[in-house]
This record gives sequence, C-alpha cells and structure tokens, in this order.
Amino acid sequence: MRQATVYIDRQALQYNLNRVKQLAPQAKVVSMVKANAYGHGIKDCLDALKQTDAFGVACLQEALEIRELDFEQPITLIEGVFSLDEMPIVLAHNLELVVHHQQQVDWLIAHQDAYIAKNLKVWVKLNSGMNRLGFKITEIKAVIKQLQALGFNCVLAMHFANADAEHALNDAQIAQFLEIKQDCAPILASCCNSAAIYKYLELHFDYVRPGIMLYGASPFADRDVHDLDLKPVMRFTAEIIALNSIQAGESVGYGSTFIAEQAMTLAIVSIGYGDGYPRAFVAPNSVVIDGQFVAVVGRVAMDMIAIDVTNIKVDLGTEVELWGPNRLVDDVASANGTIGYELLCRLSNRPKRKIV
Repeated sequence: MRQATVYIDRQALQYNLNRVKQLAPQAKVVSMVKANAYGHGIKDCLDALKQTDAFGVACLQEALEIRELDFEQPITLIEGVFSLDEMPIVLAHNLELVVHHQQQVDWLIAHQDAYIAKNLKVWVKLNSGMNRLGFKITEIKAVIKQLQALGFNCVLAMHFANADAEHALNDAQIAQFLEIKQDCAPILASCCNSAAIYKYLELHFDYVRPGIMLYGASPFADRDVHDLDLKPVMRFTAEIIALNSIQAGESVGYGSTFIAEQAMTLAIVSIGYGDGYPRAFVAPNSVVIDGQFVAVVGRVAMDMIAIDVTNIKVDLGTEVELWGPNRLVDDVASANGTIGYELLCRLSNRPKRKIV
C-alpha cells in the first residue's frame, strides 16, 4: 500500500496556542481554522484548540462543520454572510458576523432583535489600505455609530497588509485604526494576525486572531519557527519504493532536466503533485532522511519524485520527511517560490492522515 502520510501533532498545536496566550495574555484568542484548519483538518485539530476563546472561519459552511462537532465557542464569519437567506442559519447557530459593506449592514439590521437578544457581537471591518474588504475611514464611523445606537455590541476590526515587514502602510493603517477606536469609544478592537501578534504587542487590544502560527509555520520571511518558539504541527512523509543506479550523462524524469555529472544512486519516493507536493521549484529542494538533507533531482511528477541517495544508506520502505520538524514547510515553500500557507492548504486527500 502507498505510504504517503500526513501526521498531525495535537500537542504541538496546543503548544502553539499557549504561545499565543503567552504573547497576548490580556487578549482573547480567535483561532483561525478556515480552509480546513489551514489544510490540517478541522476534525483533527479542534480538540487541541478547545481552550481557545473563539474560532474564525471564512464562510458559513466552515462554521457549521465546527458546530456539527459540538464545539460551542463563538465563531466569527470573517467575510460575513453572502446572502440574506444565510441570516436565519447564523442566528440558529449563534454565529458572529463581520460586516464590510452596506448590504450586509442592512441584512443585519433586518434581524437586529434576534441578533442582539443572543448577545452576538458584530465585527465592523475597516479598509485601511488592504483594499479587499471593509469600509473606508470616511464611512465606517457612521456605520459603527448607527449600529451602536441600535444596541449592537461592535468590534472594530482591521487586517494589516504588511504586518510581516517594515512598510510605510503599517503606520498609516495603525493611525486610522486608533482614530476610529477613539472616536467610536467605547468599542472592542481587533487588528493582530500572527505576524502582528509578534510585532505589535501594544495593539493586541481585546482579540488577537492567530492563524499560521498555530500550525507551526512562520508568518515572516526572515524568521523561522525556531526563532518564534513554535512547533510544526504537520509532518508529511512518504517512502522509498525503488532504487536506481545511473551513470554520468544520463537524465532523470520528465523533460530530462537533470543530467547526472557522475555515477549516482537514486531513490524513487511515492509522492508527487497529485498528493499536493509542489512541482515547480525555483531553487534547489531537499527532503530529510534520518536527519540528513537529501536533494530532490529532476521534475516532480504526479506520483513520484527522485532523490539523490548516493552517499547514504537507504532501503525500500525507508521513510522520507517531505516537510515537518526537520524540513520546515516554509523552506520547501521558499524553494517553490511561494509561502508555507499555500503548501499546507493545497494538500490533496490522497495521503493518509494520522494523529500523533
């Protein structure tokens, strides 16, 4: 049987949640579990996150999956509802909404008595420069004050465009946020994602919203998880299924893009882009066998990769770590010209899943 396997370490997930609480001890934690817990699996992760104050998801379907698993924490729909007919479902399951355009505000007000009676917060999104969702500063104050006057318990929310870097827009976003927070006081506030939790200790306010850091990957390009005192939650492995010897001048894989300069021993590993392992690498990539980094050679195929095992002892069935505690997913992503978030989220259903 093919042995591509995803291991989920619940203790590592708990450790990372506690790390958030250490960094932001006065704030409540909204654990982001959208996109199937960043590819880790909602069902596999929620037990390890049961000490969180709330969950954050992208859409109603994701929220209902959490409720079906009998978790009763508050859940925030970070993109709000997409149609008026979702509002009764929101109320039936005690979900909290982000509002980021006037139509959503109108839908909310049409259900204000039931929403307020359930003591559900409404998160009002500021577009302070990200320019995806939200009200501009010229309109958001009126929206908040209208909702406050109707009796809604509001949370001012914002998302940084560049929390992982030094960028002039950060200061501009913070200035807008603080101005609105002051002018609409008293109001709850939330603006820190994973990167901002580390970078802006003074901006944790009432809620922080950790995402990638919970799963033991880094929100920064220049700081790895060891620097951040986080533990990778996912370990992705496969096994060697064949060994080949090739001579100088022979090629490997589709397109014959790799030409051996000397005699080599290759191991073929049962993993490929059909499993979610990335194909298009812009820099040299490697896997780990027994703590040793081993180069990937030739193109990644749908089901297989080749690795150079010329100088190490391996056998059929030897386990290969594709990413995990030793080969960090962020480093694999960097070699692929992308970010760890993408690799984690785009895993297919083909690899087996096991809980550590």
